[in-house]
Amino acid sequence: MFRDAGHTPDTGGALPSRPVGAVGNRAATDPTAASPRPRWRRIVLLAITGVCFYVFAPSLAEVFEAWDRLGDVQPLALLAVLACEVLSFACVWQLQRIALRTTDWFSVATTQLAANAFSRVVPGGGATSTAFQARMLADAGFRPMTAASALTVQSLMITAAVAALPVFALPAIIFAGLDVPGSLADGAWIGISLFLVMLAVGALLLGSRRFACRLGTFIQRIANALPRETVLTDLGEKLLEERDEIRKTMGARWLPALGAAIGRWAFEFFALQITLDAIGASPNPFLVLLAFAFGAALTMIPFTPGGLGFVEAGLTGALVVAGISAGEAVLATLVFRLMSFWLPMPVGAGAAYLFRRRYPRKPSTRGRAAS
Repeated sequence: MFRDAGHTPDTGGALPSRPVGAVGNRAATDPTAASPRPRWRRIVLLAITGVCFYVFAPSLAEVFEAWDRLGDVQPLALLAVLACEVLSFACVWQLQRIALRTTDWFSVATTQLAANAFSRVVPGGGATSTAFQARMLADAGFRPMTAASALTVQSLMITAAVAALPVFALPAIIFAGLDVPGSLADGAWIGISLFLVMLAVGALLLGSRRFACRLGTFIQRIANALPRETVLTDLGEKLLEERDEIRKTMGARWLPALGAAIGRWAFEFFALQITLDAIGASPNPFLVLLAFAFGAALTMIPFTPGGLGFVEAGLTGALVVAGISAGEAVLATLVFRLMSFWLPMPVGAGAAYLFRRRYPRKPSTRGRAAS
């Protein structure tokens, strides 16, 4: 059974000299292990990203044109929105601590902030962020397969939570006769369908050895495409072992894990609701919840970093459909995205600096092999 902090006691928090699965030896002796991946996929992804930015450029410009209206937002409301965002991130850290079976707040928080910022500047969605954070956690002494499998589980839980948000509006729709505009109603059913899909994926991960192995191989390919000192190998098999450990951990602490997954989105929803109240808009909160769920789902589109462009266009339009004027919707979207998308980027850079101060990057295994 792993120690609580995820570290080996005789290395001072660093990885063992011989990585699990003899990763370092294989990287040094097997020239095919470090062979470059075909780049056509990256080229296609970058081309799609460029097209998306071109299409959504007018929406981005419209949102940023509201910059001079930020003075209309109450300063105390901005502090409340900021507090909600901090609590949202804290929920992610708590969920990751449960999945990693650790009490190490520093490593979890700094790596998550850094990975979150990294995902804001490169396309690829949650898979890129997961691989990046897993690499940093390995530098902090966590076993690579422990980090990869734990982050995969927490990512699935958070995605399932956002997909389930429209479910909370169903009582108002069914019993209170809430009149939901057509586009928001469609988005609600899409969210519920996505929630069912995520339940199926989670069931496959926990119940199918073949699926878990393939998922680990997929994460391994993404992680090895990032700048690295060593090459990950056999992550699919290691993921199976860690999956069993996580099943035991989550089984014992499922309630706080579920609460953290829901809290991650609940606090962001409160941030949007506070923003709307601060600019004088007072739409039905259940309609705002549906609009928020639609915007949160758009952040997971991997074609642009953090759904940039998709969220600005989609959230603004959804808020208008929810009964907010176009001007108020644009201003609310600007404030919300400044707090949830742009502000975490410099914070993540600072977190990465603090992390590297404590855990300096190790000399390249390839460089030692070549010399």
